[in-house]
Amino acid sequence: RPKKKSRGNDEGVYMKNMIFGTGPLAWWVMQTLLERGDTVALASRSGKINKPLPENIEIHACDATQPDEVAKACQEMDAVYFCAMPPYNKWPDLFPPLVVGFLKGVARTKAKLIFGDNLYLYGSTEGTRINETVAHDASGHKGRTREFVARQFMMAHERGDNLVTIGRASDFYGPQTTNAVFGEMFFKPALTGKTANLLGDLELPHTFSYIKDFARGLVTLGNNESAFGEAWHTPNAPTISTAEMLGLIEAELGGKVKVRAAGKTMISMLGLFNPMIREVKEMMYTWEEPYIVDHSKFEAAFGVEITSHEEALKETIAWFKSYREIKE
Repeated sequence: RPKKKSRGNDEGVYMKNMIFGTGPLAWWVMQTLLERGDTVALASRSGKINKPLPENIEIHACDATQPDEVAKACQEMDAVYFCAMPPYNKWPDLFPPLVVGFLKGVARTKAKLIFGDNLYLYGSTEGTRINETVAHDASGHKGRTREFVARQFMMAHERGDNLVTIGRASDFYGPQTTNAVFGEMFFKPALTGKTANLLGDLELPHTFSYIKDFARGLVTLGNNESAFGEAWHTPNAPTISTAEMLGLIEAELGGKVKVRAAGKTMISMLGLFNPMIREVKEMMYTWEEPYIVDHSKFEAAFGVEITSHEEALKETIAWFKSYREIKE
């Protein structure tokens, strides 16, 4: 393999990477790896993606619940990024077999594993800062499912099946990120003068993760041997309130955005008619208490490369404007 300048890569070489998933996180992990000069392929159940791929990027059809298919797809890979996720309202049924089958298959290879995780397994921390030592005390079914999934990845590392590291981030926003609080449900009405919905107490501090920063954080973990065997909170811009995020969006748009804040009662009522909204109720504690994520462990080990909320929102709004034009 041709040598290259070190950019956080312990080995200082080009890597062959497979990314499971085709969502926004997988997309930006792909872009980050390409910027490094690495080789990248994608894998999904269908083997299809609804947007044009960069030149020379292949996407493979692979049912991750089937170990034989996973082993075949990953056989020549140096690193495998797991960014796949079942539908939000079907996690307890679909996530465990997906991860168990995936780990059994990739165990037949020598690939390093990087798992893009969220913070649901911690449950409520009653407003205290969330670092990697917080107990995995989630009581809801999505949080418990996430705890099971993360435990399977760490057990694979402990067994010596593969080197495994986990990167965790808070609520995503950014280009390509439509299924989020600051996603399509917010920007579609915000850009057309209609009332946008937000959640909980808008004045409370809440850590928001820019999707590109999360992707860069995962790639940093995947290219540092010292990251394996542990979970890490990838870096975020300074925590501000949802109201402050709204203010930054209004400054970029040059005008006020009409919003309504939905509480648990409203979510319960809407959930009677919409199963996806019904699932939000379990996570309302994250919007009804301070939700502050601590990434100091990552910063001390690897430094940080953080996009300001101002710059991130500029890119996000520009993308949603073009996305809206395409959809219309």
